[in-house]
Amino acid sequence: MYDLIIVGGGPSGSAAGRVAGKLGLKTLLIDKAVFPRYKPCGGALSEHAISFLDFEIPDEIIEKEIYGARICFRDKTIECAKDYRLSVIVTRSKLDNLLLEKARETGMEYAPGEKVIDISDEGDHVAVKTAKCAYRSRFLILATGSQGMLKHHIRRKDSKKEYGICMVTEVPENNGTIDNYIKDAVELRFGVAGMGYGWIFPHDGYYSVGTGGLASLLQDPKGTMRQYLQENDFNGDYKLNGHVIPCGGHRRSLIKGRTVLVGDAAGFVDAFTGEGLAYAIRSGQIAAEVVAEALTSGLEPQYLKKYERRCNCEFGEHLRYSLYFASIMHRFSEKAFTIFTQEERVVSGFLDVVAFRTGYKQYMKWLVLNFKPGWLLNKEVPP
Repeated sequence: MYDLIIVGGGPSGSAAGRVAGKLGLKTLLIDKAVFPRYKPCGGALSEHAISFLDFEIPDEIIEKEIYGARICFRDKTIECAKDYRLSVIVTRSKLDNLLLEKARETGMEYAPGEKVIDISDEGDHVAVKTAKCAYRSRFLILATGSQGMLKHHIRRKDSKKEYGICMVTEVPENNGTIDNYIKDAVELRFGVAGMGYGWIFPHDGYYSVGTGGLASLLQDPKGTMRQYLQENDFNGDYKLNGHVIPCGGHRRSLIKGRTVLVGDAAGFVDAFTGEGLAYAIRSGQIAAEVVAEALTSGLEPQYLKKYERRCNCEFGEHLRYSLYFASIMHRFSEKAFTIFTQEERVVSGFLDVVAFRTGYKQYMKWLVLNFKPGWLLNKEVPP
């Protein structure tokens, strides 16, 4: 009998495992893959995400340091740089492997290459069945990402208006050419995909190029991505990797009985930028802390309600307003992104939101005061 089983060894699962191990919980982490494994992602690890880690990211994993952004819409382009670091660029297979190794340092047990095929709440414990073995645990954290099906034991399936589809590939290039094209910044091009954008992120020896948009509006993800590659003069035969990403801000169930959802499985993703690493790491940490408290409180499993309250308090409003902001920006895209690409201070303020130095709610109030855009004043403001 384990105190805690974690399904999924990505950032949210590893963050939960590190906290659980440090708190002395008898913990098992199960993942269907053997790490390191490929993970389709642009690879921007924000300073916001890094701030939650209790260890330094090794220099050999950091490929680029990002201080600004190039924002594009139609034929308009604007660049803005901050005097503080926004993020670092990493290869996700290396980052995820590092986070898992840091979790394993605490003595947490690890079962790689085991796919969980069923879970069931048995009242005083949770049963977890894999193709190889059966396990029991007082509590269960599902850190299975956006595409895993186990989360539907806890919450309903998302509609096509509640998740996005991203396509990503890696385009090899020498570092000199990359630095000449874009250095210390990322490129975001809006108007490419339905309620989404295209990106070009500089890595060590390659670009990460991708597109993403709302599933209900993006009828041909691969076709959109191929067109985006051609428009940016990337004409090679590139392998396209797709993945689903939830839109944060929607109401979703996070707990059921003794089971907790974290990270992408819980839908904790910025609906405008698609950034989820910070919320994955933090929600995993909070979940492990609450499980540890539940085990000593004598109030299990109802004590898990504290997990929902803490997540809502720390980043719930931010994600709700990210959804509102995304909806308004893309509904009035011509007016909204015209302002974006004409005023550097608008981009500068947006980068402060990306850095979590201010919130979407405060940023939108500033936009209204300074630009008086009537379309931003809408009755659909979240509570």
